[in-house]
Amino acid sequence: MATHVKRAFKYRFYPTDAQAAELSRTFGCVRKVYNMALAARTEAWTLRRERVNYNDTSAMLTVWKKTDELAYLNEVSSVPLQQALRHLQAAFTGFFAKRARYPRFKSRKKSRRSAEYTTSAFRFQDGRLTLAKMAESLDIVWSRPLPEGAQPSTVTVSQDSAGRWFVSILVEDPAVGPLPVNGDAVGVDAGLDHLLTLSTGEKITNPRHERRERERLARAQRELARKAPGGGANRRKARRKVARIHARIADRRRDALHKISTRLVRENQVVVIEDLTVRNLLKNGRMARAISDAAWSQFRSMLEYKARWYGREVIAVDCWFPSSKLCSVCGALAEKMPLHVRAWTCGCGTTHDRDVNAACNILAAGLAVSACGAGVRPQRRTPGGQSATKQETLRREP
Repeated sequence: MATHVKRAFKYRFYPTDAQAAELSRTFGCVRKVYNMALAARTEAWTLRRERVNYNDTSAMLTVWKKTDELAYLNEVSSVPLQQALRHLQAAFTGFFAKRARYPRFKSRKKSRRSAEYTTSAFRFQDGRLTLAKMAESLDIVWSRPLPEGAQPSTVTVSQDSAGRWFVSILVEDPAVGPLPVNGDAVGVDAGLDHLLTLSTGEKITNPRHERRERERLARAQRELARKAPGGGANRRKARRKVARIHARIADRRRDALHKISTRLVRENQVVVIEDLTVRNLLKNGRMARAISDAAWSQFRSMLEYKARWYGREVIAVDCWFPSSKLCSVCGALAEKMPLHVRAWTCGCGTTHDRDVNAACNILAAGLAVSACGAGVRPQRRTPGGQSATKQETLRREP
């Protein structure tokens, strides 16, 4: 029997005052346990060169609960506390595998407020979800149905900086699986004038969500800056207003990227993109805001996990490949291609739209990688030296 993909369905819910108080206590205890375990593991290694694992921290938690100072940890469900220790273990595993930085302490003001419950700590029956230590079920807005007959394996409750409450339900989704194989492939060139340009000639408009809200956001941030520091009610209200605007921008951006990535993965067997190092591109101070708003990294992440779901392939072409300067018809390499040049004519007589030409070259290079497994690097040099790529151009553009 085939194993289905596990998928998280996220919904907004509206807790009662009692539920909100219980969840807030749980968030605080989760943060406390995580920080104490991190401190214990760090101290053990620093002072005694001793490695502490999950089982050790679980035993520590049992001891902590028996002390007078930490007796309040017994007032919340024990499952989210154990899950916090598992998350810390996963963070250390990523660090030792050199996939992530050393785990950091959770901040009361800045860290994500969340708690994870496994099957022993919640009840899901007839579409009603009840968490441990709660008498009433959560008032969830079922914006889309769960898969028929779905049984959640974990439930994660969170509260964002805008004060909204969410529950994420992890279930097996039988509807997610390999799609019928087709021979379609598309190259995708990321940009700012247009968010994406496809090798088919289609250009997807850049919604510029942050720019549309910039004036309102600036006004809210000025109001926050005028409030006296110290955490008073007026300052909290102003901070919440700023957070709501940021949340609205992020929601709209995520929704647009989900729709685009899903369509590309469903319609094409192979999607070829550029392997842009966004972190380096953000060093261009004049364009950093627009690049962040475009969210190219988030788009790539969506493409990759959806491709795994549906049996598609995503190929990343080396960022140094001169896609914009290479003629997709004859292969000639232009000597210069400043960012303001949006159309150019090759020596072979072909007039190119800069972005469409780049997408066609990205597609051709990606298919070459798929066929022979070779890396994609600049194949030619101009008399003046190595060609500049999009990354170099974006970094240097005033």
